[in-house]
Amino acid sequence: MSPVPVLMYHHVNPHAGDLVTVTPRVFEGQMRHLRSRGYHSLSLDALMGYLGGATVPSRSVVITFDDGWLDNYLHAFPVLQRYDLRATIFLVTDRVNQASRGRREDGGPVPTHRESKMLVRGGKAQQVALNWDHVREMAAGGLVEFHSHTKSHAKCDTLSAGELEEELGGSKEEIERRTGRPCPFVCWPHGRESDDAIETARKLGYRGAFTTKPGVVEPGSDPFDIRRIVVKDDVGWFEKRMAVYTSATLSKLYLKVKKA
Repeated sequence: MSPVPVLMYHHVNPHAGDLVTVTPRVFEGQMRHLRSRGYHSLSLDALMGYLGGATVPSRSVVITFDDGWLDNYLHAFPVLQRYDLRATIFLVTDRVNQASRGRREDGGPVPTHRESKMLVRGGKAQQVALNWDHVREMAAGGLVEFHSHTKSHAKCDTLSAGELEEELGGSKEEIERRTGRPCPFVCWPHGRESDDAIETARKLGYRGAFTTKPGVVEPGSDPFDIRRIVVKDDVGWFEKRMAVYTSATLSKLYLKVKKA
């Protein structure tokens, strides 16, 4: 079977120039490429089935967003709707709760990534993070699913057993309560996990975990070590990499050279 690349995004907004932002123009070009070339965007349940040997279309991808930034709703969601592409957003539930207690001050452009982090630390998550109304609206359309990025974006390799239960269990319960849907997947903040974190996630009922390690997913891949591809702010780069990462031969060669 062809490998499945899991694409990793954070921000989609006009602030070009950092490693975690793709501009709306480029994001639209990337999604247009997926749709026009016959790629299929998978749900996480479909991805897990593929790990277990189920068949998926030869040009399959998974689209993910980390952190739950407001620009995912403002700039990415309309594009996903336009091209009928599925995606997953991993939420930091404390931020969503904080954003839901306030109102955005204006309808102007969203801040940069650095400014966004400062606003969250300053108690103004409503300016930059999704709230539960955004989450419910996106989930109701059936294209976007929501899973855990922990409660507070904690580095899970540094936490005690009790802290892991709180971060992983608390976020899972909150997402399920707010959306009315299961939350069986977690994405490790900062890509930081440990054997204890994985064991706690399993115990709490998670079925898989997503990392920041580079790579593609193949049948038999570890569901608690899902590797992803960081997406660059470049349509040409994206078109070439999609051809590589969905080819069993080319992806192995390219990732081997890249690792070396």
